[in-house]
Amino acid sequence: MSSQSSGTSITAAANRRVPFFDYPGLFAEHETEFMETIHDVLGRGAYIMQKDLTHFEEALARFIGVKHVLGVADGTIALTLALKLAGVGPGDEVILPSHTFIATAAAVNHCGATPVLCDCGPDHMIDVASAESLVTPRTKAIMPVQLNGRTCDMDAVAAFAEKHGLEIVEDSCQALGAAYRGRLAGTFGVAGSFSFFPAKVLGCFGDGGAIIVDDDEKAEILRQYRDHGRDPVSGKVTRFGYNCRLDNVQAAVMLVKFQYYKRDLERRRDIARIYQDRLGAIDALLLPPAPDSDNLRYDIFQNYEIEAENRDALREHLAARGIGTIMQWGGHMIHQFEQLGLRSNAPYAEQMSARYMLLPMHHLLKDDDVHHICDSVIAFYRG
Repeated sequence: MSSQSSGTSITAAANRRVPFFDYPGLFAEHETEFMETIHDVLGRGAYIMQKDLTHFEEALARFIGVKHVLGVADGTIALTLALKLAGVGPGDEVILPSHTFIATAAAVNHCGATPVLCDCGPDHMIDVASAESLVTPRTKAIMPVQLNGRTCDMDAVAAFAEKHGLEIVEDSCQALGAAYRGRLAGTFGVAGSFSFFPAKVLGCFGDGGAIIVDDDEKAEILRQYRDHGRDPVSGKVTRFGYNCRLDNVQAAVMLVKFQYYKRDLERRRDIARIYQDRLGAIDALLLPPAPDSDNLRYDIFQNYEIEAENRDALREHLAARGIGTIMQWGGHMIHQFEQLGLRSNAPYAEQMSARYMLLPMHHLLKDDDVHHICDSVIAFYRG
């Protein structure tokens, strides 16, 4: 297959630009709706804990199928509160994969506990078998990370947790709408946590997050935690809490975006199909599982994370053709932050760190953009 298989001329390919992410495009797509919404919120002076936040929480609860969604300041505090609900505290240990953002481990640390790092597998999800040697009498919970818009093998996670008497606390920050056996990410453990960082499929214009629970008592505790420990009915402070409410204007912005969420997910899956069709036969690449290749899962492709031989040279080749790529979290696994001094068992993640990268993945990509990316990758490996 030649590098011109989609009909792009050499000159056009050299001048084409496909940024890794398109923030201005995402704003322009619904600019009128965004500006009308923001003007309305600001005109009402509706900054903190107003009806827009309530409406967003209700819409998200209906989508996920849970009783309670609470908007919070970011995904990290959502993870921290979920761990607190699970009773994680000083002296405890929590097992989590080394291939995740530092916020997963930081949330454990914020609770006074110790993160313990296990491995991932070829699909980049948690490898529960690698965690067996890490269990101690202090192990309190396991924290599966629903990474890149894909769910872990939650049967294996549940069996591991039951075997060792552990709580399950999900990091579902990258997986809003992803499912395992028809059950949505965030609904498997004590609580689910989501991030609305701008690059997420559902992203706001800054930082934002949510925590979800089905338990009324836990929901009341969370309402107090996010608002300085105040009881929302009496107004009295009943516990030491945080100032971590989701800003009302961000909730209003996401209500606009949420109207198009299912459409945007399907577009990402369409893009993943093109990548699979065009690049799946290249032995030098390891691609994510294709959409619908696993009847247990519905993947939303928050990211398109691959492994590639000669990764750094491939990235340079793509950059020369106007294509943006990144390595998640700067190309580091958590166990590689030596100054943190964390115990780990992550040999696959170690060797993967020299191979993994993200190709562009967002719903504004046109088919021609995706074919240009594929043409360029094919040209690198096949000439």
